[in-house]
Amino acid sequence: MRPALSDYRHVASGKVRDIYEIDEQTLLLVTSDRISAYDFILSTPIPDKGRILTAASFFWFDVLGVPNHLAGGPMDERIPAELVGRSMVVRKLPMVPVECVARGYLTGSGLIDYRATGLVCGVDLPEGLGESDKLPEPIFTPATKADLGDHDENVSIDQVAETVGRELAERLRDATLDIYGRGADLAAERGIILADTKFEFGQAEDGSLILADEVLTPDSSRYWDAELYTPGRVQPSFDKQIVRNWLTGPDSGWDKNSGAEPPALPADVAERTRARYIEAYERISQLSFADWPAPSTALGDR
Repeated sequence: MRPALSDYRHVASGKVRDIYEIDEQTLLLVTSDRISAYDFILSTPIPDKGRILTAASFFWFDVLGVPNHLAGGPMDERIPAELVGRSMVVRKLPMVPVECVARGYLTGSGLIDYRATGLVCGVDLPEGLGESDKLPEPIFTPATKADLGDHDENVSIDQVAETVGRELAERLRDATLDIYGRGADLAAERGIILADTKFEFGQAEDGSLILADEVLTPDSSRYWDAELYTPGRVQPSFDKQIVRNWLTGPDSGWDKNSGAEPPALPADVAERTRARYIEAYERISQLSFADWPAPSTALGDR
């Protein structure tokens, strides 16, 4: 008989995930259907989003071939029945307090920094680069881990070294770029560009790095369709861009600079976003989402 969620102690909640303690060695990481935009958790969940992200993480943990925090499979008997498909049993690890970001293309906050300084997180780049241009080589652009509701802040590897030490900072850089390269190569084989992504790492007792949290999901990565890629403009991406576009468009009636809570999403926006997440998962993994373990909405409306 599977345990009830109430058998576990709640440890923490983020924008999307809820963490529970199973025992002294393991945690239950539950991915809800919550979606955030512009530092707000929206009142409308995206159906199946937590299951899609969990399926994507299990796929990538399996194919990347690097040490990770998984302590069980998707059907592990320690997962409550209603949470199968959206949960991971993971090892407790001391986490490195750095968002480890790799960029292969120039867009988003990286482009903003580049236009202001010619640098991205202290990395000097050639002149004349524009929106969505491919970089000469992928770069490590770490960020501080912000509190819930705050922005992560881009920093240089020197600033990371001040926090965690030079040796660990360089290992974080090397691991981040290695995993990004593996992910980008596989995605490219499936007609997808991995423009950038972020990782989180824990440390084993011997100090070695352990890939943790989610990995290469549409929430933590910027994916583009290679056939539609056109440098010089913002690319359509396999993530919550549909939600962002609606929120900032005329139909929402919402001003993102007002400080007011965003409005509820229309049902068609939520459904189109769900479809986009599923498309990313299925194209990259070449697996059918319909075959993923049984659905649960237990935390989807929290």
